Amino acid sequence: MTKLNWGMIGGGEGSQIGPAHRLGAQADGRFAFVAGALDHRAEEGRAYAQRLGIEAGRAYGDWKEMLEGERGRADRIDLVTVATPNATHFEITKSFLEAGFNVLCEKPMTMTVEEGEDIVRVAEKTGRICAVNYCYSAYPMVRQARAMVRNGEIGKVRLVVTNFSHGHHGDATDADNPRVRWRYDPRMAGVSGQFADCGIHALHMASFVCDDEVETLSADFASTIASRELEDDAMVNFRMAGGTVGRLWTSSVAIGRQHGFDIQIFGETGGLRWASEQPNQLIYTPVGGRTQIIEKGEGGLCEEATRLSRVSIAHPEGFPLAVANIYCDLADAISGAARDGLPGAEAGVRSMAAVHTAVASARQNGAWMDARPPMFR
Repeated sequence: MTKLNWGMIGGGEGSQIGPAHRLGAQADGRFAFVAGALDHRAEEGRAYAQRLGIEAGRAYGDWKEMLEGERGRADRIDLVTVATPNATHFEITKSFLEAGFNVLCEKPMTMTVEEGEDIVRVAEKTGRICAVNYCYSAYPMVRQARAMVRNGEIGKVRLVVTNFSHGHHGDATDADNPRVRWRYDPRMAGVSGQFADCGIHALHMASFVCDDEVETLSADFASTIASRELEDDAMVNFRMAGGTVGRLWTSSVAIGRQHGFDIQIFGETGGLRWASEQPNQLIYTPVGGRTQIIEKGEGGLCEEATRLSRVSIAHPEGFPLAVANIYCDLADAISGAARDGLPGAEAGVRSMAAVHTAVASARQNGAWMDARPPMFR
């Protein structure tokens, strides 16, 4: 198998997400890491890229240098990952798409709905892939849950309840830590704090598993630490196009919760539950029947769950391999075998529309509002 060429912008030394991308992209031998602009400090970025094995000529000082350097190469990158601060995602992603490169962008894809719609149009015009790293949707048992919903195994979905809540920003004495403070500063994070950071993962998961889209929502935001301008806790109620009722809680001050991302889907004939802290298991309860544990790696799973499992039953596959599954789907898509589980630019702009709608709703005491981007109304 010929490896595809891959490059990365951001995700430098000390980055939280950079290692997950490097592990994920190279886990299955589908991509070769050949180019990078890994740090806003040019020389540090070049040096780190070379320590990771990138040749000096493709260890770039910034993304613009990387774009120009790769544009004219016969062996140019097939995919670039954008893992820079949120406010830079739009300009970098759009520039690489317009130059004919496929892009995987960290979430949020953009800071505004208008920017998100622009990315959708550019991707359509250029015919390039623009994916967003909603990697939790790539866990094998999440794909199993989606397949069961699609196959009608729990009947029509009535209710979905999801949350992404942790307590790692709950210490008020640590509120001025620069690694924490920026998330609640609108000058750096945008219009939303916790909902834009973690809540959109939960909202995307609800849409993904239910195979449906959010139409309207009502939100309540709270800043429980006085120095924070943006919310650190949010409750969002939503309604989906197919009639499903949704409940979402996201928080960064839930002390005692470590990761706290889970989803429950309640249908007419059964229910499902998946939690990121026990990702190998999907809990299934048929109406009037016993609760069952469906294990990753066992027989009889859907093709997607089987395809994206690498190790045998009872052996855990963690977060980097969920990211790796996104790269597997990207490699297939670049090679012409599109996977419908790959989160694209449309998912990115829907998330941004939900963020701005939730902010507006919270400011109007939870008023119900249309959460769809204008281009999808």
